[in-house]
Amino acid sequence: MHPSDQPLAERLRPATLSQVIGQSHLLGDGMPLRVAFESRTPHSCILWGPPGVGKTTLARLMAHAFDANFISISAVLGGVKEIREAVDLAEKYASSPVHPSRTLVFVDEVHRFNKTQQDAFLPHVESGLFTFIGATTENPSFEVNSALLSRATVYVLEPLNHSDLGRIIENALELVGNVELDAESKEILISFSDGDARRLLNALETLCMMAQHEKISTVNAAWLTKVMGQRLRRFDKGGENFYDTISALHKSVRGSDPDAALYWLVRMLEGGADAKYLSRRLIRMASEDIGLADPRALSIAVDCAQVYERLGAPEGELALAECVVYLSIAPKSNAVYNAFNQTKALIKSQGTQPVPLHLRNAPTKLMKDLSYGAQYRYAHNEENAFAAGENYWPTDMKPTEFYQPVERGLEIKIAEKMRWLKEQNEKALQASLKK
Repeated sequence: MHPSDQPLAERLRPATLSQVIGQSHLLGDGMPLRVAFESRTPHSCILWGPPGVGKTTLARLMAHAFDANFISISAVLGGVKEIREAVDLAEKYASSPVHPSRTLVFVDEVHRFNKTQQDAFLPHVESGLFTFIGATTENPSFEVNSALLSRATVYVLEPLNHSDLGRIIENALELVGNVELDAESKEILISFSDGDARRLLNALETLCMMAQHEKISTVNAAWLTKVMGQRLRRFDKGGENFYDTISALHKSVRGSDPDAALYWLVRMLEGGADAKYLSRRLIRMASEDIGLADPRALSIAVDCAQVYERLGAPEGELALAECVVYLSIAPKSNAVYNAFNQTKALIKSQGTQPVPLHLRNAPTKLMKDLSYGAQYRYAHNEENAFAAGENYWPTDMKPTEFYQPVERGLEIKIAEKMRWLKEQNEKALQASLKK
């Protein structure tokens, strides 16, 4: 293939370490990867980072720096067959009678390989047959086998920043020639790329091609927006970036910061995140972090979901914003959340206990003859509709106080009521002991 026929992203791929833009925390003077390159000492590693930040480029540059043969495997397209072929080729390189050489095996999207496929690399990494380089967009703690992870150094690559992306645009325009972008267009492209150089260059290549076709020498924001349209909306709907962002939204709501919560909400909406998923998460936040400190929060979250169901985007998105602000400023309590989890843990540890006879229903004569429901005290027939001193727990189980209301919002009143109920139970117990 002639170089001019290659995609712009490939033509701009750095050929030397000095041409790499970004990742200064790894490639700056004295930084880990810079030291590895300069020492020419290969070691197995995993490059973890979002798309388009230079994982494949760094792997290729390592092979060149270490004077190693480069074998690339895509975990999306490959399998055990490709792994075996890579091993055979590495053995061939290593045993060459003329010029024995080392090999670097690069596995792109390594998290796509299952446990058995990942394990296939272990003996060859341990024997030193080849240096293993894995690239992943997912957290290797969860997606890479612990055995393989323990034999590789994990390097975290960061999204490219505004300055990095600006430099890439300048380099690309210099290579393409005949097309310029005004300042606002560059800002739109940088925002659209969201730290992903490949995404930036693919969009820029399309723009330049269309601009040349229409004989436009300088791209402005209006023309760019018209050409790109909905493609300017971006969000990683399934990867780690998605879960990091929803986590930021949840923590902002929990932390009572409505402005930050709105920022993360709008960023997800503008990126094309599923608003129905977001509405479900808001309902969860209302239950988990607000609870009975403000029971209206749950109703508002449910109403918000129903409004979006009826209106859709963009009209229904305002209901999501209203809900996020309300949840953020509402009094916070995780008392019910904690009580629920503690109850689950107790049941898991103690198993299910028989229901006491006085709490059982007795719809048949046989059940009544077996004392089902006997001596049950109907609360509505008692003073204050409360059967003070009654036991609602399994016979052999000690009552446990799971729910501990906080001194915020409605739970202040709930705590007062619970203290009163406890006092009535204690009085009833003392009275029974005197009999």
